[in-house]
Amino acid sequence: MSHTVSSIEDLDKIKIRNIESNSPLDKKGCYRITVHLGTCGIASGAAEIKNKVKEKIDNKENKNLIFSTSGCVGYCELEPMITIEDHEGEKIIYHSLKGEDIDKIFSEHIDKGKIIYELNPILKDSSLAGFYNFQESRVLHNRGRIDPFKIEDYISFDGYRGLLKAIKLNDPSGLIKIVSSSGLRGRGGAGFPTGKKWEFCYKANSPDGIKYVICNGDEGDPGAFMDRNLLESDPHSVLEGMVIAGLAIGAVKGYIYVRAEYPLAIETLSHALKQAKEYGFVGKNIPGSSFNFEIEIYKGAGAFVCGEETALLKSIEGKRGMPCPKPPFPANEGLNGMPTLINNVETFSNIPQIILNGSEWFSEIGIGNSKGTKIFALTGSVNNVGLVEVPMGISLRDIVFKIGGGIKDNKKFKAVQLGGPSGGCLPEEFLDLPIDYEEVK
Repeated sequence: MSHTVSSIEDLDKIKIRNIESNSPLDKKGCYRITVHLGTCGIASGAAEIKNKVKEKIDNKENKNLIFSTSGCVGYCELEPMITIEDHEGEKIIYHSLKGEDIDKIFSEHIDKGKIIYELNPILKDSSLAGFYNFQESRVLHNRGRIDPFKIEDYISFDGYRGLLKAIKLNDPSGLIKIVSSSGLRGRGGAGFPTGKKWEFCYKANSPDGIKYVICNGDEGDPGAFMDRNLLESDPHSVLEGMVIAGLAIGAVKGYIYVRAEYPLAIETLSHALKQAKEYGFVGKNIPGSSFNFEIEIYKGAGAFVCGEETALLKSIEGKRGMPCPKPPFPANEGLNGMPTLINNVETFSNIPQIILNGSEWFSEIGIGNSKGTKIFALTGSVNNVGLVEVPMGISLRDIVFKIGGGIKDNKKFKAVQLGGPSGGCLPEEFLDLPIDYEEVK
């Protein structure tokens, strides 16, 4: 079934229709109940919670209750979780749930409108809300509010508007200039200026006119789950970013390299790609243009070394994943010897909002030459384990103690590891170090 979109007006119609059908009715006693189903939640029993909630709603036959699902909301320590939104848009999160808690939530909160404080819910002014209050959600702005299996949800929060704006601009060099002016740097670790990499690839000569875009989703560092979370919870943001990149450099095809150990990410991404094709955002004659761009998902075999870009290219080519000396760089001679743009998941996910809102919007946050926000996986002996998005320039102390809630059992802080096996450990005297590319080096 085709749902091809050709204009902003088409997106507006989808948005209005979707919001009307998924918002609680404007009267007391109406609720939207969302179960969060990221890998972390499912591992903690969220699938059983989902079935219990769905069963309760079906048994009530209450038209004032709307059931929905979403990906992870970041607070992985407290899974499984559900969010209850009332008719005024106020949200309460119940966490660390068991099956019997759902019975109580329905009998008290849903039927009587009473918040169950003994379940220690996350409210705006509760101590647990500190995990979110010190964050800056830009890349993760859709967490908890969209179903990753519904493209209409993504469109309802300005999804694919950046792509249509890019197509209307009809100026590849102009797109690259916007990305360059924003100050976005690669979020995979090296921090190379994204716009400069795009420009190199745009100017690279290709004898057959073939160029590629590759999303590096081979997240191998122990304890890292930033890419997995984005692919599971907001896959369309990555797809949209890739298509915009393809438009900017003149590419014909894109690959998303995802490790096979991420089954939910692959499932979610595959479904999102199918929907994006149905709506005309991927494929031939992408809305309002003669631009053709296909995307293929490539499952990596789990070799840590394939996170290195030249090894990743060899893997996609069906060869042994071994790093190669540079130059030549992939931007000049990459996949199958053709110019290839490689960015990571988080980098691509930033692109739609930069194009939609402008480079100044992005660069208003950050410090020095490190603009925007950065996502971190906060794990180990910290009270609040989860996924956090913070402005560049924030201190390690704020991440560990204000957002992370400090060290478990009030033990003394010893060190924090940054960057996985290729990174290093920073002791207490570096806690006030601002997070930016230059300082962390």
